[in-house]
Amino acid sequence: MTVLRSVVLGCGHALPAHRMTNAEIATRVDTSDEWIVERTGINARHIAAKDETTSVLATRAARAAIENAGIEASSIDLVILATATPDFTFPATATQVQAALGITQGAAFDLQAVCSGFVYAMTTADKFLISGSHKRALVIGAETFSRILDWEDRTTCVLFGDGAGAVVLEAQPGAGEIADRGILSTHLRADGRHLDKLYVDGGPSTTATTGHLRMEGKEVFRYAVTFLAEVIEAAFKATGLTAADIDWFVPHQANRRIIDATARKLGIDPAHVVLTVGDHGNTSAASIPLALSTACADGRIKKGQLVLIEAMGGGFTWGSALIRW
Repeated sequence: MTVLRSVVLGCGHALPAHRMTNAEIATRVDTSDEWIVERTGINARHIAAKDETTSVLATRAARAAIENAGIEASSIDLVILATATPDFTFPATATQVQAALGITQGAAFDLQAVCSGFVYAMTTADKFLISGSHKRALVIGAETFSRILDWEDRTTCVLFGDGAGAVVLEAQPGAGEIADRGILSTHLRADGRHLDKLYVDGGPSTTATTGHLRMEGKEVFRYAVTFLAEVIEAAFKATGLTAADIDWFVPHQANRRIIDATARKLGIDPAHVVLTVGDHGNTSAASIPLALSTACADGRIKKGQLVLIEAMGGGFTWGSALIRW
């Protein structure tokens, strides 16, 4: 049986020029490098300058992915941008990226699922591609989270950074087997009862302001390990695969402790976990594509390997995807 699969053609990423170390943050709030590293595993993060908007970072990552894929931007007929920090309330930031790339066909829209945004966007693009309605998709995760941080709250401002990552997907025929290249399985979840545990205290309809990020860190950690393990087990059940089959586990880069606990609970070998949180901090929807691009660029992720991605974000939303690269 021939089926359509969403195959990764290329990936790329972009980071702001300014790299903010823990030592620099310690000059702004009452914290220390030791305190941050011990609790989060973060050493530094990149902070966007005024002219480095979400669309600017997203476009840079998109160009890198398109070049890596070896295609023309004009061949893309779907652009999905996962972000919680758009340039404007409207239009969608994806349309600004589309215009910057010279794409004048197809659809372009933003998707908001916070840190789970890239997994949600990959899943959405996959549905478009395997339906046959579109041929090539540009899926981007891009954030300027520094714009919504309370820089007097040391429990949150030390965690987040800015950046963007992107992948190019193409609908290609497969045999309908686990050996096929492309997205093999996706699983999305949400439970809106948890808003007060991770949210931004502003918005056009409520306060007419942007607001600042607020988080109950211990509660987020507790739920994350349980929820993420469940959605990964769902991927294994759907495909018949196990943790031992995974070549690379590329989780949302939120906190080293959450990543380690999730991998341990699932029995995933630490040597097969891609970690970039130490260099980038938590870049929300950008964190997984940033990590994917980094691991592809240094030669770790290779064609034919099995890659597992997962994330949980405010709301709560969470999800997983299994991809044969």
